[in-house]
Amino acid sequence: MSFEAALDPPRAHGAPLSVARLRAEPEDFLVEEELGFQASGTGQHVLLKVRKRNANTLWIARELANACGCRPGDVGCAGLKDRRAVAVQWFSVPQSRLAPQDWVGKGGAEYEVLEAHRHSRKLPRGALAGNRFVIRARGTAVDAASLAARLTAIGTRGVPNYFGPQRFGRGGANLQRMGEELRALRPAERGFILSAARSLVFNAVLAERVADGSWEHLESGDLANLDGRASHFRVEAVDETLAARCARLDIHPTGPLWGSGAPLSGGRVLELEQRAASGLITACGLVARAGMEQERRSLRLAVRELSWRREEDAVILEFRLSRGAYATAVLREVFAMDTDYEESST
Repeated sequence: MSFEAALDPPRAHGAPLSVARLRAEPEDFLVEEELGFQASGTGQHVLLKVRKRNANTLWIARELANACGCRPGDVGCAGLKDRRAVAVQWFSVPQSRLAPQDWVGKGGAEYEVLEAHRHSRKLPRGALAGNRFVIRARGTAVDAASLAARLTAIGTRGVPNYFGPQRFGRGGANLQRMGEELRALRPAERGFILSAARSLVFNAVLAERVADGSWEHLESGDLANLDGRASHFRVEAVDETLAARCARLDIHPTGPLWGSGAPLSGGRVLELEQRAASGLITACGLVARAGMEQERRSLRLAVRELSWRREEDAVILEFRLSRGAYATAVLREVFAMDTDYEESST
């Protein structure tokens, strides 16, 4: 049951209100990265703000490397963004013969450099405060009152922070490779398989907590984290202050990103996590043998600045998510999606 629940997990806000068609055009899915820091203005690197359309992030990185005259590995990017989309994201390149002002306007049909600033270091993966989304859902058949009520509930309570199906590869391809000898694979392939295995276990745990209604509440034995932060703390007992902060979406319960050893949770929470993991022995063993450590991820995702409006035969949703979150986690709580999604989350 854990495997099936992880791949098609239960919804927290009820059945979808309507079927929706996504990404009929790249412009139907707009995402913009928020760095959360300013360029230093000096240094041996250049931060580039790039707008791309219907192009893969790593392909853009190779194009920037060619223009810079550096190796593709010398190009930094904060996150991988969807191909079939319009995305505004940040890259870094080493200082070269090109001055920052020379970068602005570079590109072609697939991308354009919008801004360039000197910076002190290479941009590391995950160096984001969050992402803003504008998503057009076409072909929807839902009345305004039902949609408004559902989105109000999502804004108030958040959504389960599931890893999307794209994490597991097309048709679950990354999961099908969990039995392969990882040392024989390229680092990128190995990383995809390990990430899929961890995501499978996390989704299975979260699915159980959605099913029993505890995904949005703290309980004794939980490890809680601050909204948008990676750090967490042990919950020995839930008092009025903790309960109120959880209700405000300031803090959230977490679930395991599996690794060697046992999770650091306790009580019923630990029992639930171990029970879910026991149904996914291959995935748990894989990440443990790879030397990965037990980590935590928020079970709940706060959906900030959520708004909506109608177009003819479409609904447009706008919202902001913290880094590492999937827009599909929001969309699936509103619509049944009839598209093959390839979303990245960072």
